[in-house]
Amino acid sequence: MRVAGFGFRRSATLASLAEALERLEARYGSADRLAAAESMRPTVQALGEARGLATLAVPDEALATVETLTHSPRSRQARGTGSVAEAVARLAAGPSGELLGPRLISLDRCATAAMARVAPRDTPAGDTT
Repeated sequence: MRVAGFGFRRSATLASLAEALERLEARYGSADRLAAAESMRPTVQALGEARGLATLAVPDEALATVETLTHSPRSRQARGTGSVAEAVARLAAGPSGELLGPRLISLDRCATAAMARVAPRDTPAGDTT
């Protein structure tokens, strides 16, 4: 199972997230679930509903506990992590989940998305299905 995690600016639109997801899926294959930090969930959930995908939420305070592949100073200052998208994807994929690569940035530069693979024995965080 693959989980797509998102990070985005307040100015991001649903189209920003959709475009980031399309670029991500072109590289890594289809996402089975979407994920967001709890405070960012409504926007990602709207994308999930449009795509027929469940949306997982991870606690905002957990973002700083995850090592990421990329290191944005802006993200570090705002959220305590080098990449919100990468941190969310890893957290949602469970303790043995692994990032498939660094985050991808939407063409309008308002959203980022990263994909993680869930280990077969792990259940994604917040998954109630």
